[in-house]
Amino acid sequence: MGVLILVRQIIFRSLRYRHDNESVILVLTILLVLAVIVLTSTVTFCLSGVFVVGMFVLSALMIRSHHQSLMRTAYAINPVQTPELADVVEECALKLQPGPVDVFLAKEKQMNAYTFGVGDPKVLVLFSPLLKVMSPGELKFIIGHEMGHVALGHTWLNTIVGGLAGIPAPFGAAVILYAAFRWWNRLCEFSADRAGLLACGDLHHATLALVKLVAPEIRSQVDFDKALALIDAEDDLASNRIAEAFQSHPMLIRRINELREYARSEEYRQLQAGVNRNVGVRSTRPVAYGRPTPPVTMAQAEPEEKQQVPPEERWPWLKGRD
Repeated sequence: MGVLILVRQIIFRSLRYRHDNESVILVLTILLVLAVIVLTSTVTFCLSGVFVVGMFVLSALMIRSHHQSLMRTAYAINPVQTPELADVVEECALKLQPGPVDVFLAKEKQMNAYTFGVGDPKVLVLFSPLLKVMSPGELKFIIGHEMGHVALGHTWLNTIVGGLAGIPAPFGAAVILYAAFRWWNRLCEFSADRAGLLACGDLHHATLALVKLVAPEIRSQVDFDKALALIDAEDDLASNRIAEAFQSHPMLIRRINELREYARSEEYRQLQAGVNRNVGVRSTRPVAYGRPTPPVTMAQAEPEEKQQVPPEERWPWLKGRD
């Protein structure tokens, strides 16, 4: 009588793609908040605690309201009505293992995607113009970026740390707290970009996705070169570098250069090999139910004739840019 052997594939999950300084800056931001509470005579411990709790409760209520609004007005991504897009979402989820995430497609005019949520499931929202501009590989970077935020805890930490950074304080202290919070935000973006790279597995796709967010009309080498030249010039001006200190996202050229450097690292190669092994594991994640979704295919993201050509051949001018 034969012996039946069941082999269970082990899920690979690692958060080593977190940017080296992200945790350090988060701790420093929290310590700054505590220092302001202790040293500033205009704020007491009690009032600060009440403020932080109040901000957290308000944020939680706003998140709940926004989620309910999405359930009514946006389209839930599911394997029945959006099979190709759902496959892309599932592949990203299998690779990154972010936990429970509901994905919605919202009809907006912006090239954007975002996540929110304190408890599970977190919510990931894609804006519909992304499907018209991004190739499947580029969409994997966008979706993977947002799932990276979820996996690394940025969605709920933003709510808490943002409340801490917003405590009443003298102008100078408030500016310092806000700048520290934004510094941490920017490092979170670097970490999430690494997650996006792991999700798509291709530096060219990741670079094109970032460039298309600000230049969705690029169709040729000339278009790309012009867009990249403008992006590359952003950090040449001192005013832009100063303004960046108070922004939640780094300048695009910094994000592109960070990805290029990370893609050369041994850590990236090890993590990419690990997450790629997860794709063979079937997902049992329940479908997010919301407003019925009209049929959407990846053909809407890219003309059929372009889908048949590998990205490296469609965009030969990206070969060897590094």
